[in-house]
Amino acid sequence: MNTALLVIDVQMAFVHDDENGAIRSCPQAEQNVAKLLDKFRQNGDKVVHIHHHALDKDDPFNADAPGSAVQPFAAPVENEQVVIKHVTSGFIGTSLEDDLRNDQVDRLVICGATANHCAESTTRSAGNLGFETYYVCDAVWAYAATGPDGVEHSAEQAHSMTLSNLHGEFATVVNTEQVLAM
Repeated sequence: MNTALLVIDVQMAFVHDDENGAIRSCPQAEQNVAKLLDKFRQNGDKVVHIHHHALDKDDPFNADAPGSAVQPFAAPVENEQVVIKHVTSGFIGTSLEDDLRNDQVDRLVICGATANHCAESTTRSAGNLGFETYYVCDAVWAYAATGPDGVEHSAEQAHSMTLSNLHGEFATVVNTEQVLAM
């Protein structure tokens, strides 16, 4: 099987959120993303960077905003594809599916941000499109959130619920060490 690593939205807006005191899960996620990038690059496997560029000029992910910049450790290197998306899934409104199919990729390893937004949305799309999909539980992170009913959900709860929603339905949830051993 041909495998690709999808690195989703590892952008500076999240660093800014962290610096401003946002409560998040999985503090080791970026280190694990870096490990995955190193392994895929060493193996000569396909790496695809998916970046969010919001259309709202006031959004921290707007292409002209500092938050849209890629975190330096996750910057694409030569010949690595960059996909720009404007919605949560990397497959919607982009050439990602066609590009993967043209490269005969049938297995995806997904990491990045955030666990319960763009990484989850892209994973759901990948599973629905028939890709063998692996979601790396310790190479994604989530933030605490308050639901429309006023109930507060910790970052760990949001992260855990995402893993529960995805595993066995849209993807196989694995950790970084399991991917490195594949």
